[in-house]
Amino acid sequence: MRVLGLSAFYHDSAAALVDGGRIVAAAQEERFTRKKFDSSYPRHSVEYCLAAAGLTLNDIDYVTFYDKPFIKFERLLETYLTFSPKGFKSFRMALPLWLREKLFQKALLAEKLKEMEPNFDWEKRLLFSEHHLSHAASAFYPSPFERAAVLTMDGVGEWATTSIAIGNGRALDVRQEIHFPHSLGLLYSAFTYYTGFRVNSGEYKLMGLAPYGEPRYANLIRDHLIDVKPDGSFRLNIDYFDFCTGLTMTNAKFDALFGGPARPPESLLTQRDMDLAASVQLVIEEIILKITRNIAKETGEKNLCLAGGVALNCVANGKVLRDGKFEKIWIQPSAGDAGGALGAALAAYYLHAEQPREVSNGMDAMSGAYLGPAFEQDDIDRCLTAVGARFTTLDREAMLDTTADALAAGKAIGWFQGRMEFGPRALGNRSIIGDPRSPEMQKTLNLRVKYRESFRPFAPSVLRERVSEWFAMDGDSPYMLLVAPVADAHIKPMTEADEQLFGIEKLNVPRSSIPAVTHVDYSARVQTVHRETNAVYYDLIEKFGERTGCPVIINTSFNIRSEPIVCTPEDAFRCFMGCEIELLVVGNAVLRKEDQDPALKTDYKDDFELD
Repeated sequence: MRVLGLSAFYHDSAAALVDGGRIVAAAQEERFTRKKFDSSYPRHSVEYCLAAAGLTLNDIDYVTFYDKPFIKFERLLETYLTFSPKGFKSFRMALPLWLREKLFQKALLAEKLKEMEPNFDWEKRLLFSEHHLSHAASAFYPSPFERAAVLTMDGVGEWATTSIAIGNGRALDVRQEIHFPHSLGLLYSAFTYYTGFRVNSGEYKLMGLAPYGEPRYANLIRDHLIDVKPDGSFRLNIDYFDFCTGLTMTNAKFDALFGGPARPPESLLTQRDMDLAASVQLVIEEIILKITRNIAKETGEKNLCLAGGVALNCVANGKVLRDGKFEKIWIQPSAGDAGGALGAALAAYYLHAEQPREVSNGMDAMSGAYLGPAFEQDDIDRCLTAVGARFTTLDREAMLDTTADALAAGKAIGWFQGRMEFGPRALGNRSIIGDPRSPEMQKTLNLRVKYRESFRPFAPSVLRERVSEWFAMDGDSPYMLLVAPVADAHIKPMTEADEQLFGIEKLNVPRSSIPAVTHVDYSARVQTVHRETNAVYYDLIEKFGERTGCPVIINTSFNIRSEPIVCTPEDAFRCFMGCEIELLVVGNAVLRKEDQDPALKTDYKDDFELD
C-alpha cells in the first residue's frame, strides 16, 4: 500500500511518501521554490516524491492531508465570538482568506491532484488526519519503539496545543489534550515577537540567546502569564496576549509588565532581551519537565517520543533525557508542520488502512532523515559546467583527503552530498562545515558566511563511537535535537575577568578545546554521525580526526540567512559565490573560490526576507 502525505496552506508545506510502511521520500516545498517557509500547495515536493519512487499519482492508494480545515475554522469562529467585539479588524482580514482558500481545501486539493492526474478519484482516496494525530504518528511510527508515550507540543493545531498519546504496535491513541488558547508554543512565540524576532522562525534565535541572559523575569512569567499545575497542565492569562483576536502576539499590558515595548526587529540586542530569553526558556523547561515526569508516572511507559514545534527546543529535550524518567526518548527530526505530511501518511497507513507495523531493528525508520533529492556525479558535473563553475572531479578517497586537509587548515567549506535532509537541520548532506577548534570560526561563519547575528550557536558533528569522549552523553543524537554539556576533559575554566563579563561580551571567551561549538553555558547541540546512515560524512570526520586528534567538526545548514537550505548543485554554487565559503565540495567535485570567475560572484542575500 502506498500513501502520499501533504501539509500546506499555513507554513512549511511538504510532501512525504510511504510505501509498504517504508518511508521512501519526503521534502519541503521551500527547497524547490527557494521561498522560505513556503505555504503553497507542495507541487514540486509531490512530483519529487513520486519520481523518487518511480510512481505516478495513479499508483497511490491514498493521499492524506495533515489536519482538518473545518475544525480549524470552527476554532477561528468560536474564538472571535468569545472575544467579540474585540478583534473585529483581525476577523475581517482573516475571513475572506478562509472563505476563498482554507475552508474549501478539500476542493482545492482535489483540483490540484486532478491537474496531475485527471482520473484521480479524490472522493475515495483523499483523507484528512487531525493535526496532533499527524504529529504523534510522525514521532511514534518511525521510532525504534514497539510501544511508547508520545508528547506533542506546538502553537495550535485544530484546537489542541499539547497532547499525550500512547503508541503500541500499530495502535496510537490520543489520551489527553490541552486546547487553544493555552499553548506553550504560543507563549514562546510571544517572547520571540517581543524580543524582535520573527514568529515561526525566530524561536531558534530566542533559544540561542537565552544562555547570555539571567532568568530575571521568570517569576513575572510564573505569576502573571501562566498558571501551571503539578502535573504540568497549564493555562495562559490571555489578558496579556493579543494572538486570539489581534494582529500581534502581545499587547500593552504585556509591555507594561516587562517594562517597555517590543524590541524593533534588527535593532541592537540589549541585556534585557537576553534576560527575557533566559526567563521564558527556563519556564518552558520547567513545564515540559513537569509534563514528562507526570507522563512517566501515570503511564509507566519506558520510552517517550516527541513532536510538534516545541520539540525542536533541543535544550529542553536534553534536560528531559538527563532527567532520567524515561529510558529512551526519540524526537521526530521534522517535528514542525512539514513533518505533519509524513505523520499523515503514516496515520493513514497504520490507522485507516490497518496495516501491520514492524519496528526497525537498531536505529529508527527515518534513514537518517536523508529523504530528499540526490544527484549522480554526471548530473552534478553537467550542472556545475552549465553555471560556469571551475572544478575538479576526484575519486572518493582524494575528495575526502582534500576536504579533511582544508578543514584542518581552517577553511569554511560548503558540503553537498547524497540525499537532502528532511527537516530544519542540515545533517551532513547540505551543510557548511568547519574546524571546531578555531576560536574565530563561530564569528566567521555567522558574520561572513551566514550573514546573521553573531551569537547564533553552531552544532558539532561527532562520530557516534566517540561522543562520550567529547560530551556528557553516551547515546544517539543523529538529528541534532539534544543539547549536552561538553565533557569535563575538554573544558577550559574562565578567568576571574571572564566571569565578570555580561551578555554578548561572553561570546568570544574560549570555553573548551572546541570553542566554535561550545555555548556560553558549556553546552553543545550534538549530532552523532553513524556510518550506517551517512558513510561519506562519517569517513570525512574520521579523516579530520586522524589529522587533528579531534573527531568533531562544525555543522551548520548550507544557506545564507533567510534562504532555504540548498537543494541542487546550482543552489550550492550560487550560495558559494554569494558568501565567503572558501571551498565547495559537491559529490566528488571540488571547487576552490580563487579558481572561480569573479564575474560570477553574487550578492543575493537581499533577495530573501529577514528571518
